[in-house]
Amino acid sequence: MLNLHKILFVSVFALMQSACSTASLAQGSVGLVEKQVFTTQNFTTFNGQQIAEVKIGWEAYGDLNAAKDNVILITHFFSGNSHAAGRYTQDELLPGYWDAIIGPGKAIDTDLYYVISSDTLVNQEPHNPMVTTTGPATVNPVTGVPYALDFPVVTIRDFVNVQKALLASLGIEKLHGVVGASMGSLQALDWATAYPEDVERVISVIGAGAVDPWSIATLQQWANPIIADPNWNDGNYYSGEAPSEGLRQALGMVTLQAMHPQIFNQVYATSSAREPAPLHDIRANFSVVNQLNAAAEARTAFADANHLLYLVRANQLFMAGFAEDLATGLSPVLAKTLFLPSGNDLLLQPYLAQEAFNTLQGLGKETYYEEIEGPWGHLNGVYMLEQKAAVIKEFLGTD
Repeated sequence: MLNLHKILFVSVFALMQSACSTASLAQGSVGLVEKQVFTTQNFTTFNGQQIAEVKIGWEAYGDLNAAKDNVILITHFFSGNSHAAGRYTQDELLPGYWDAIIGPGKAIDTDLYYVISSDTLVNQEPHNPMVTTTGPATVNPVTGVPYALDFPVVTIRDFVNVQKALLASLGIEKLHGVVGASMGSLQALDWATAYPEDVERVISVIGAGAVDPWSIATLQQWANPIIADPNWNDGNYYSGEAPSEGLRQALGMVTLQAMHPQIFNQVYATSSAREPAPLHDIRANFSVVNQLNAAAEARTAFADANHLLYLVRANQLFMAGFAEDLATGLSPVLAKTLFLPSGNDLLLQPYLAQEAFNTLQGLGKETYYEEIEGPWGHLNGVYMLEQKAAVIKEFLGTD
């Protein structure tokens, strides 16, 4: 259930999502959904280490057919979780983030498909009661205390492999499609390289085939405030004071860089370079800074600093196929692919998706590319994706 902290986090985003979802809900919704938990033992990571027990949350919409071949997997973005559609309770203020495109008769049609969405390893919000994840904040069964930095470095491939184990536990061997935004798009594309025979279609929304030096350095700016916070204590803060200030700064930067100036300036239009307090006191903040700080502060309630660092590293390490170059990494792909970047994305800029699209074309693969329009920048992939509903529906429905 969304509580006050979550409502504060989404703030103006909630208004946009609610507005986008109202029409969709009138056309039909997946309704109330149930969060479930998957557990697997002795999970081996991509870098060869082992996690004694892994737990992740998941939810599903629609019905699994007898052949178990109508499954679409939804893979979530950096600060998201598995709540992609519907509501947990009747009084939940907002539906899942892609409720506008998931449901009966919608782009991802739950009259046709069984749609599964899962939390990732090292999810940003391990303290969210509606998230189940395993990561640095999880108690190590060997020591009886949180793993902290003893937790293995994990990759996008590890997220995919946990999802693979979840699906196997349900008797699902093949996916009709994988659809994900941002970090979810990395997972979607890596599914097609790790398990090419098991994936028929991939939709990469606001994504990339590989991170480049610019993206690695940008992501590091999210990690640096946490590392610089004295309370971080090399990750060993679970028995003391958490690095809340560093975490707040990091979350504020995530929000800022995910938005385009066009929408940011509308949201914070009351702030001005002519505010009197900053003119007279170097310690005084502009109102936009205070507002951004307040929104980030609200998000710290469920977040964990080490988890954010691990998510940053998983994204920094990504190249589809985990090969030496993108062409080699993408060469196993058998799935049809559709890239839907945001035209004004300043975080994962469209050239990253274009590079993957061009590489797949050069390899003779079936691939398509269209850009999402809107004022939100990176967040167009969450709030404006309904404009591509017909494209998505057709792509999922064709052989």
